[in-house]
Amino acid sequence: MSLAIISAVIATSACIYWYMNRHKPIKHILWELRYNLDMQGAGVGGLIDDWVNMTRNKIVLPDANKRIAVITGGARGIGTEVVRGLLKANMIVIMGIRKPELAKKLAEQLENGENLHAFQLDLLSLKSVKDFADAVLTKFPEIHILVNNAGIMFGDYKLTEDGLESQLAVNHLGHFYLTHLLLPALKKGGNVGECSRVVNVSSCAHYPGKIYFEDINSEQYYDTSAAYSQSKLAQLMSARYINKILEENGDRVRCYSVHPGIVDTDLFNGTLFRTAFPWAMKLFFKSPEKGAVSILHACFNKDLEKKGGLYISNCIEGISNKFSNNVDHQKKLFEMSCDLVKIDKDSFGTAFNFNFKAFNFEHTVNNNI
Repeated sequence: MSLAIISAVIATSACIYWYMNRHKPIKHILWELRYNLDMQGAGVGGLIDDWVNMTRNKIVLPDANKRIAVITGGARGIGTEVVRGLLKANMIVIMGIRKPELAKKLAEQLENGENLHAFQLDLLSLKSVKDFADAVLTKFPEIHILVNNAGIMFGDYKLTEDGLESQLAVNHLGHFYLTHLLLPALKKGGNVGECSRVVNVSSCAHYPGKIYFEDINSEQYYDTSAAYSQSKLAQLMSARYINKILEENGDRVRCYSVHPGIVDTDLFNGTLFRTAFPWAMKLFFKSPEKGAVSILHACFNKDLEKKGGLYISNCIEGISNKFSNNVDHQKKLFEMSCDLVKIDKDSFGTAFNFNFKAFNFEHTVNNNI
């Protein structure tokens, strides 16, 4: 009986979905329906992982002795809790946010808030990323932790001023470029037995995704769920591949990717969860404070020193999809990302040390940013 009810619900939902999207070609409807189902499955799997490994999701903060951490975002949600933890660990924290004035009010509410600094950053603009990196490096030429945290989820198709699909730009390419620009300072900050760390905040939503190398910018067809999955998968894969290159070069920097859990944040605003089941989110989803724990674990846990490239969920190795483990795919994504942000992939041994102060981007003004 229960199986019949579930089947009826799925069939009814599929019919409603088709009716609402009947103006689209059937192949696109099937594509979107498949991704929506896959995303729901990944979400359920994430919830189960959170429940099963609840007791593992914990962190003891060290005394980081005024070492330097950079984080994108941080004005709200999980990012604020990561900032809170970094400050509690006695770090100097530099936030990259669109409205730096928000950091002053935040600093008044946080322990060690006097150690919080903020510079303007809009990940929709490569020029803004470059300006942010320049501002950070001028004041902090040595960095110990970079947390690529800021992100967007779903939404309509939009190109940035650099001609990049917005979710790919914010979640992956902006952070990829920022990592590139800050890597010389991260290398300076790394020591034997205490490497600097790059932490990409990914998601279990990467699991149904793949990298659409032939249409990475979603020009032929755009599905918001597929674009989000691709961007989060790209964060995971770039952490693995960049870590591989750095280890081979003998650099004292390690890269990780983290799924913070299914967390009740404003990323879900406008989704069915927020409008129809807000009580369920409060009941079953992690709080932002709990979501920050695995990210802080990736920042500080000493056992991770020899586990560069790891994908982490609830402070243990998470389950990543098969596509992300393919080194050829990782390399292809890396090279394509270099091309998209105008980095010379053929001279990578020196590319991350390249003097980008001599590199000029020409941009048109985007009044929406």
